[in-house]
Amino acid sequence: MRFLRFVLRFALVVPWILFGLLCVGLAYPCMTARARANLNRYWSRRLMSLCGIGLAVQGAPLLQGPVLWVANHVSWIDIFVLNSVRATSFIAKSEIRKWPLIGWLAAGAGTLFIERGQRHAVHAMGESVRARFAQGAAVGLFPEGTTSEGDTVRPFHASLFEPARAAGVPVQPVVLRFLQHGQRSPLAAFVGEETLAANLWRVLGATGLSVQVEFLPPVPTHTPEGSPPTRLELSSLARDAIAARL
Repeated sequence: MRFLRFVLRFALVVPWILFGLLCVGLAYPCMTARARANLNRYWSRRLMSLCGIGLAVQGAPLLQGPVLWVANHVSWIDIFVLNSVRATSFIAKSEIRKWPLIGWLAAGAGTLFIERGQRHAVHAMGESVRARFAQGAAVGLFPEGTTSEGDTVRPFHASLFEPARAAGVPVQPVVLRFLQHGQRSPLAAFVGEETLAANLWRVLGATGLSVQVEFLPPVPTHTPEGSPPTRLELSSLARDAIAARL
């Protein structure tokens, strides 16, 4: 049955991804920003359904104006989970751009790719993020810099909190919990040296897989002393809020 489920879902997912690529290449240039956002959200929700992944949204996501969504990172699925709620420009490692289909789609949908280890990469990314904020966009950040099995939160890298801090943009922590048959599960986690193909085999062949995405209140914009928080303080506040709900 696992093999049959995988074959059926794969046969549905690949054409849907190809359709998404056609939309990005042909339809996006002719659409308004609002229409692109609506299509992005619908396409992502449909992808979750075709993969057999349920989605439950909790809390109050900021759906208007610029915002930095900060989430724990478990899988390639995370990007499409958040896009199902609001079209989001993600900051991702440049390696993702090379992934077949998913990487191409992420690039076409406006993902911001950072070259890790490059001297000026963080500064250049900061400029790109500020430009997205100026357009009123949501930007997604996985500040752990890598994935985990979803039961813990690794230390956060604080440097990419700076554009939000400098622009006074809200920083909203987001908790991602993966479940199978209602119980917490690492089944969908994309960690270590696992290949994308191996992860797809496990995810598309599974039953009862779902994601709870909880939007927590934005972190305070001022410290108890009344001064704006530093990027390190923003990072710490966001991480503590996610860890407390994970």
